Amino acid sequence: MIRKRSILFFFLSVALLTCWAQKEITDEKQSFTLTFNYQVKNTEPCQLVEIPEVLRVGIIDGKSLADDGGQNYAAFPMADGSVPVLEARLQLRLPVGERELKEMPIGVPLSLLHEPFGQHHVELAFTGARWSLYVDGILADNDFPLGYPEHRPSTANYDKTFVKDVALSHESLQKKRPERTLHASQIQYFTPQGHNSWVGDVATCFFHGRYHLFYLFDRRGHRSKFGRGGHYFEHLSTADFITWTEHPEATPIEEQWETFGTGTPFVWHDSLFLSYGLHTSRIYPQEKTATPMQWEYIRNHGQSQALPFDNTEGLYPSGASYSFASDDATHFRKSHILIHPAENPSIYTNEAGRMMMLANYGARGTWSSDRIDGGWKCLSENFPPGGDCTFIFHWGNYDYIVGGFTHMWMKKAEDPITDYTDMVALGTDFYDGLSVPAFTRLPSGRVIMAGWMQLDNHWGGPLVLRELIQHPDGRIGSRFMPELMPQMRKKQLLRRKLKDETTLTLPTTNGLLTFDVIPSSKGKVDLTFLSASEEETFTWTLDFDEQRAQFSKEAGHKQKSLREGGSPQNAVDYAIDHLELPQDKAITIRILLRCDRKFTGTVADVEIAGQRTMITYRHLLQARHLKIKTERVQIKNVSFAKF
Repeated sequence: MIRKRSILFFFLSVALLTCWAQKEITDEKQSFTLTFNYQVKNTEPCQLVEIPEVLRVGIIDGKSLADDGGQNYAAFPMADGSVPVLEARLQLRLPVGERELKEMPIGVPLSLLHEPFGQHHVELAFTGARWSLYVDGILADNDFPLGYPEHRPSTANYDKTFVKDVALSHESLQKKRPERTLHASQIQYFTPQGHNSWVGDVATCFFHGRYHLFYLFDRRGHRSKFGRGGHYFEHLSTADFITWTEHPEATPIEEQWETFGTGTPFVWHDSLFLSYGLHTSRIYPQEKTATPMQWEYIRNHGQSQALPFDNTEGLYPSGASYSFASDDATHFRKSHILIHPAENPSIYTNEAGRMMMLANYGARGTWSSDRIDGGWKCLSENFPPGGDCTFIFHWGNYDYIVGGFTHMWMKKAEDPITDYTDMVALGTDFYDGLSVPAFTRLPSGRVIMAGWMQLDNHWGGPLVLRELIQHPDGRIGSRFMPELMPQMRKKQLLRRKLKDETTLTLPTTNGLLTFDVIPSSKGKVDLTFLSASEEETFTWTLDFDEQRAQFSKEAGHKQKSLREGGSPQNAVDYAIDHLELPQDKAITIRILLRCDRKFTGTVADVEIAGQRTMITYRHLLQARHLKIKTERVQIKNVSFAKF
């Protein structure tokens, strides 16, 4: 597809050659900024600006792309259904592998521009670490380069029919995003601004009266930086879960070798720190990183060292590092110190006030230290026994460790570390469709879980938060957070009582469906959501006899729970079991339906009796009808509230 588009750009450039002008510069720096004004007169594919053998800017047909590299262009069509995209392609000589030439595209669908058929100021900035597209002063897209253009940018050719005021310089354009305030209704299912931007792994904490949420910013579903991820931590915080602040980037990418992995915020001597891993091994072979040097030191000294980036003997920094917060915990500074080879370090302070680390990705085991900078000694090589991004938290009489996508362990607080029980094996875990959940206990006693959910099997998606509940035996459930419920319009009663099988029309594709179930043993209910054409469907089933619930493509297709080998982390078809629902009193079911064009599908989020949740994503489906089928149970008071 790239080759066909290159040929198209070539012939268009020849056809427009007679009306092209040139701007020239002479500067030896590798950074450059290209600016121009673009008047949208039509949306047909064409070439607008070219820096020979460096950069091409044009309008492409985003709808015709078989694979847009995770750009999500097709989700944003014009009124006529077309998907014209302003796209810029930078040609880079990679510094790794065979040092091949590769194109790095960034772009934006024209439908997202204010007054698409108007004049727009376009800025394209290459700083070495960042490749950014600004339209009318707003960041529309960016990526994180590897390598540099093979030739020094010196000449900008452009089509005078659409383009004017072209300027090409070697000044580095970098714009900092200001803080902004978000309302609670924007947080549940939150994604960052941008057509291709998502929430990745989440890390949370409570510090000085505020709940802090850090997330790995993702573009293109892990395809940025030529597939190396190009992730870094963004930062949200709130004092009441109603009003939220979006802070500046906590760990901006400032070097080509940087890409960040999951870590944890932690408090040490009444200061807030953020640990993370440098996933440099995704970019360079391990022998070119500082990882072997760190392991050699551990073997020789029995503990890790504090290794400043400047002392890595020409090797690229890799492994665990950290940033530290300003007094008000709104800005962070990188330490530029390696403390351990782990590329996903989970650092926390235990009840005795000692620093602990669960080492993941590139290392394993439980480690301890009396200081942040090095001195980490291994206490147990084999625990935790699995997981990747592991988090530990204490609640009441129990300790819990959660390991990334599919692992969870529990023990009584007074028991030794060797006595953790595998809750997944027992079927008493709380995985409900979220990926890599993180946990924070508030001073009020509430425990908040935050994670992200997959959309159509790509990495990254919307943010989801839950409030956890704890049973006397330590088992954990979850429910919707009241502060984050969408602002509802007037509730509409759809049906007071239902027969064994009823089909209802939903007032809209976005809203809260609520109903009461009067259970009985061996009873169950199937809810099938259908598109307007009734060709696309999915079913949610609640079975009182088996005490399980599931999402499935069609009713009657039994799904597996995580204990049985299922995959709730994919957020499509899966089951949860061991619900322990009452058999003698009515329970309330709440289902939030969120259909968003950026999602190109529907999110269905279910709360069962205020004690268990489960969420699914259905690609390209907009739910307009609901078929309810019951067996030996009664359904009452079916209502729908728009939002």
